[in-house]
Amino acid sequence: MGAVLKIKESAGKTWELTLKSHSVYSIGRAKDNSIVLNDRRVSRKHAHIASNGDQFVIVDGVYEDGELKRSVNKVFVNGKPVLEKPLDPGDVITIGTSQLRYENIPDPKPAVPPGADPAIHRSDMSASMHAGLTESSKPVNYDNKPIGKNQMVMSANEIMERSTSKPKASEEFVSLDKIGSLSNDEEVKDLRRKAQILEMLYEMSKTLGTVFDLKEIFEKATDLIFRVTPSERVVALLADETLDGKILDYSLYTIAAKTRGVESEESAERLTVSRTITQKVMREKVALLSQDAKSDEEFSGAESIVAQGVRSTICAPLITESNVHGVVYADRLDPFATFSQDDLELISAVAAQTAVAVETIKAHKRLAREEVARANYSRFMPEYVVKELLEKPDSFRLGGVNQTVTVLFADIRGFTAFSESEKPERVVNLLNKYFTAMTDIIFEHGGTLDKYLGDGLMAIFGAPNVSDQDADNAVKAAIAMQNALVDLNAELKSSGFAEIAIGIGLHTGVATIGYIGSEKRSEYTAIGDTVNLASRLESAAAGGQILISEATGRACTESFQIRKCQPLQVRNRVQPVSLFEVKWN
Repeated sequence: MGAVLKIKESAGKTWELTLKSHSVYSIGRAKDNSIVLNDRRVSRKHAHIASNGDQFVIVDGVYEDGELKRSVNKVFVNGKPVLEKPLDPGDVITIGTSQLRYENIPDPKPAVPPGADPAIHRSDMSASMHAGLTESSKPVNYDNKPIGKNQMVMSANEIMERSTSKPKASEEFVSLDKIGSLSNDEEVKDLRRKAQILEMLYEMSKTLGTVFDLKEIFEKATDLIFRVTPSERVVALLADETLDGKILDYSLYTIAAKTRGVESEESAERLTVSRTITQKVMREKVALLSQDAKSDEEFSGAESIVAQGVRSTICAPLITESNVHGVVYADRLDPFATFSQDDLELISAVAAQTAVAVETIKAHKRLAREEVARANYSRFMPEYVVKELLEKPDSFRLGGVNQTVTVLFADIRGFTAFSESEKPERVVNLLNKYFTAMTDIIFEHGGTLDKYLGDGLMAIFGAPNVSDQDADNAVKAAIAMQNALVDLNAELKSSGFAEIAIGIGLHTGVATIGYIGSEKRSEYTAIGDTVNLASRLESAAAGGQILISEATGRACTESFQIRKCQPLQVRNRVQPVSLFEVKWN
């Protein structure tokens, strides 16, 4: 399924935008946005829609210099203000006075490329099964037959030079009168063929720069190979890669396959791909033409050739200056038919241009994933932690890991009575001011915001990154929070609010850290007795108090002014918990 935005601007203009997977669309008043809304209530850079696979998410704000900058007049979905929301069919996004309606659309039937052989590109279902492009996640069906004795090899430099350089003098276009003066029909035919190839390569280079879908890219690439070479089967194989983009050249999977004609389809399904050839091409970064049907001496007759399954094969790397992303594998299924050096050069050039498009898509997908991840992580973690998670995703172990952390709970005292006597919008305004100030302090001291709990919050120091100063940073954050409340109370008082006070509790110990929840919804959090005890300490703290456990005191490497308190009897614990109050004023 695809997706479309049906846009109605404030002046009444209506138009539609088709959304593509793994793309990012900026929305705003500035002309360089993907969606330009001519409305003074819309910020120059107001919002963006990001995709990770088939899921599209609306995000209030855009990233500038790595920082998410929110809009002035907010983003509304179905009448409610949102900072971020996965879009569902029928959702109406309101920005200023413009409305953007999100809808799913069915995948379109593949069109017949211009000039394509209609015998290959048929519109009916039966024909598309035999002659269309099929994507598959199936593993490659390999064989281990040796490479043919007759080989032509092109190096990586030759491949990239031929795919990007201007045609040689002998390959340039000539006038009709010059064609007429050529010595024979073969020269004319060869010149016209080269001109056709150059024209199609040029058109392909223009087209691939605007395509962000792997299926469409390989549709265009394989169509070109079929049109200008005698290939009867083309298979595109992509290499698996690690989260940080490292190519695993020994692990290939089929991304697309295409055959010419119904009769050869069944034969193609039985055919395998040579592991020897693909590994040589990947590791040596060369394009290879392997054929021995007509020239190897041991094949003295047709029966021997057919029995051995020998065929002419070209394997070209999907190569760029930075990586080899896979291979394009082409076959002559007729055991008596062979490829030429021209075929090798052409398929190598097509593969090289396709590789650039593949690398662009991968980079685009990676940036889209990072942007969504950054938006998600930045709400709960300091920017330097977010940056490390994105740069070293393998260091972030998911699913739960036990590690020592310091947990901080803070809660507004008397808030229930306060909220009962105030209007809801004033309560929300106060909470927003309070949470903004407290969250900034937590981030400044290297903490991770776990969650908001009504009028309280929970923060973790030591997750996902652990340091020797986690306990110190937690205590410093608690002191800064109490001091910040003095200034915040002065602001609240000038706005007609009563002053508020918070109680803070901290405990250090081992907790289970990771993503916890269901497959549909999970959150990064900490669970265990350490969390429970920190919550008990916060409950015991009066307004303006910071209570820490003995474990937190021992974990601190810096000196703080503390006062020993009466031990706290906690449910399900035989021994009372030793308590200390941190002096902050």
